[in-house]
Amino acid sequence: MRLVYLSPVPWASFSQRPHKFVEWFRARHGGKVIWVDPYPTRFPVLADFWRAKAEERITTKLAKKGNTPAGLTVLRPRSLPIEPLPCAGVLNRLLWSDVLQAIDEFVEEGECLLGIGKPSELALQVLARHSAIPSLYDAMDDFPAFYRGLSRAAMMKRERKVASRVYRITVSSTALADRFATYHSKLAIALNACAVENLPPINAMTKWSERPVLGYVGTIGHWFDWRLVYALAEVNPSMCIRLIGPAYITPPEPVPRNIELLPACDHATAIRAMHEFSVGLIPFKCIDLTASVDPIKYYEYRALGLPVLSSRFGEMALREVEPSVYLLDEHVDLAVAVSEALAYKADIDKIQKFRDRNSWEARFAAAGILP
Repeated sequence: MRLVYLSPVPWASFSQRPHKFVEWFRARHGGKVIWVDPYPTRFPVLADFWRAKAEERITTKLAKKGNTPAGLTVLRPRSLPIEPLPCAGVLNRLLWSDVLQAIDEFVEEGECLLGIGKPSELALQVLARHSAIPSLYDAMDDFPAFYRGLSRAAMMKRERKVASRVYRITVSSTALADRFATYHSKLAIALNACAVENLPPINAMTKWSERPVLGYVGTIGHWFDWRLVYALAEVNPSMCIRLIGPAYITPPEPVPRNIELLPACDHATAIRAMHEFSVGLIPFKCIDLTASVDPIKYYEYRALGLPVLSSRFGEMALREVEPSVYLLDEHVDLAVAVSEALAYKADIDKIQKFRDRNSWEARFAAAGILP
């Protein structure tokens, strides 16, 4: 079996859930893959131009996908940034003719699965042209929550159309499962996971920090809770709070001396940096955008034996009963929570069991994705 996958992220970006899905599919079937890069699905705003340049610099510096593997073809659709308009599909279809033809020819060669990673007018047109083949919508985010106004309404409408037309729907969080509950007969929860094959052997992991380090690796965007981080720094003045990753928002006020801001790094370097953490941080705001999020960094922290301090958002809000997870909100004594997290010790057997249950291979295989 082969795969046509319309991705929510570019192939040349950092490895994320879409990349892992395609890797898993190819390992299972060995078939060829067409990967279709995303294009703008909302009206542009002024901040997009600055963000695009910043992301291009980071991707150019850190991404490792300059060459595509044998058997995988990347298509990059051209488009006008007018998708929310009713006529967008008609106008952009002229620019998509080469992409649509390539997909048509690929599908005609034999058994094929159509994967949709993000709702779009192009995805709807491909679904309409190939309605007889098995199709999957893998909802990794609440896509309408990223948009506003007409763009948001248009994305919600496209997502409903995609969900109604595909044969199978997988979602990355419990909140997303609730949103798609009306499609229960074709719905499966496939939470996020981590690339355990890229982690060091459990018996090789050591900690050598001179003082406790509360660490975060990831993007610092408008969902990042600076207020919570500042509060943690204030009640734990002797501890280092280390934040590693690209920052698209600036701190709201001068950064306390015990907070370190480090630039984005490649995944291997990030994993090495986590070795120095005493506790993994996930300080996200509780907003619409994070309500459906299951953070991959949670799995990476746990697979490295780290306890996790997290705000009470998305899938994390459901993990309070886990002995290694400490949730933070306005009712929690931050000093006590940090002290309890530092006292947690994971044994080798528990870490290995966590890795076995939460690899991408185990996750996608358990979801019954393939027809």
